[in-house]
Amino acid sequence: MSLFSTRRSIKPAVMDSHREVSREALVEILGDAHCAPTHGLTQPWRFHVFTGAARARLGDGLQAIYDRVTPASARNEEKRSKLGATPRLAPVVIAVAARVVPNGKIPEVEELLATACAVENLMLSAHEKSLGSYWSTPPVAMTPEFAAWLGLDATHRMLGLVYLGHPVPGKTPPPPSRHALGDHVVWNDA
Repeated sequence: MSLFSTRRSIKPAVMDSHREVSREALVEILGDAHCAPTHGLTQPWRFHVFTGAARARLGDGLQAIYDRVTPASARNEEKRSKLGATPRLAPVVIAVAARVVPNGKIPEVEELLATACAVENLMLSAHEKSLGSYWSTPPVAMTPEFAAWLGLDATHRMLGLVYLGHPVPGKTPPPPSRHALGDHVVWNDA
């Protein structure tokens, strides 16, 4: 089986929060992400890496942003609690953004797709190193307010959080079954 067919999402709840991921491994993983294809070599991806105590700061920040952007009538205490707790479950959390130049040469959609390719590279590289990964897009982590919290300006579009960590033995789900490839491919030969 290939690296592609065995990779699957490993949620933070089944990662060993106390087992660190080495800085060396993270640099390699981010280096692999940085090799993603990008039109015009704009390399729009931006990664903010949270480890150690910074994960608690991230969780607290997400909760504070949730409180600011969510009307009182729409607040859900379970969602708010999860925003604070989940970053503490994985040893590494990476906030992902794409830099988009307004009215630039490269359309916004291409910058977003290039960043998504970088995230896929990141997740495959982590899997190759026997690490689990999970890409999460809670609404609060997709806001301009979160970008500002990270110190990013209005040219950045948030694309969520990627959690990395060592899966707890015996808790790793099997790769999901997929639809038949033929259901998603149309061959045009003539």
